[in-house]
Amino acid sequence: MITTHPSSTTPAAAPAASSAARPPIAPRSGPREFADVPKHWFAGLAVPTQISNGVNLLFPAGERFFVRSVYHYLERIEDPALRAAIKGFGGQEGRHARSHEDFFATMRAQGYEIDRFLKVYEWLSYTLLERVAPPALRLAATAAAEHYTAIMAAGAAADMPLEHAHPAMRQLLYWHAAEELEHKSVAFDVLQQVNSSYALRIAGLAMSTAMLASMWLTATAYLLWQDGVSPRAARRELRSIREARPTEPIFRRVFLRGIRAYLRRDFHPDHDDNYHLAGQLLAKADAAGAELATARGQA
Repeated sequence: MITTHPSSTTPAAAPAASSAARPPIAPRSGPREFADVPKHWFAGLAVPTQISNGVNLLFPAGERFFVRSVYHYLERIEDPALRAAIKGFGGQEGRHARSHEDFFATMRAQGYEIDRFLKVYEWLSYTLLERVAPPALRLAATAAAEHYTAIMAAGAAADMPLEHAHPAMRQLLYWHAAEELEHKSVAFDVLQQVNSSYALRIAGLAMSTAMLASMWLTATAYLLWQDGVSPRAARRELRSIREARPTEPIFRRVFLRGIRAYLRRDFHPDHDDNYHLAGQLLAKADAAGAELATARGQA
């Protein structure tokens, strides 16, 4: 059963939001068992699998960075609804991190060397950024990163062909995406109460974009190299996938779209009225879980 918590509201200091009804920010237990996930779990293909695995490697350290960045300002937030939303956000992100780390164990068992990459990435997000970047900039980067994850989450509901993925990974990604949509405005609303400077918001966008794009590309390339897939072979596979199912490339769908929206001075995450997609994603996660339970019961 899905439990609910009180919903959040936009603080008065934030740019005008839409009248969309926000769902409760409800931390839920996610999938934790991935031992039967095959090596190339996305349609049996290396490239889409490793693009997905690449961003999966970023989630645990990244989401803990987000939670610390937001919680740093918890005592300065007087609005009880926003304080409750912050705590719901922290609960959701913590559970996401744990589920993705459980999948890391499966990747290691499949023969992937991921710990060298994780060590460098965690040093960047835990040590360097938190030593060099001031708290307000870390919060601004978090707000921008949450904007990107909300775009990816909406894409999971609308145009990502996850029906071709192993049901355990479908369950993980749909559940994660639903909760990203539910808390998409929390970090932004905290930023607006702490410091509503447009320059700070855009500096956070630049920091988040550079970190996400470079680390995602590096992780994906590292995993494909371990698969023995050359850049030329990867391009060939991507071209054949696009010919079979035309889709907008991730760079345009996530980064260009996200940057264009975020640069608007009156931007607010709630201007994209898509909270209803969270319910659709949770239903898809439940269906994937039921399919998985049936398959495991027959094994």
